[in-house]
Amino acid sequence: MPYATNQELPSSVRDHLPGHAQDIFRAAFNAAFHEHEHDPRQEEAAFRIAWAAVKKRYHKVGEQWLPRDG
Repeated sequence: MPYATNQELPSSVRDHLPGHAQDIFRAAFNAAFHEHEHDPRQEEAAFRIAWAAVKKRYHKVGEQWLPRDG
């Protein structure tokens, strides 16, 4: 299901990503969810795409997600 706010994101996302990364995740998830409307694995695809979008702009160092340079 699409998320209207970052507060609605799963705790696995909300509790680990910085606010801007949560914005990226939510926007990518919502777009992918709509794009894969007739896919039986719609939600799974949306999660994969959302995480990929976050990883383009952030990387994990230890337990922290930090912005990528450039």
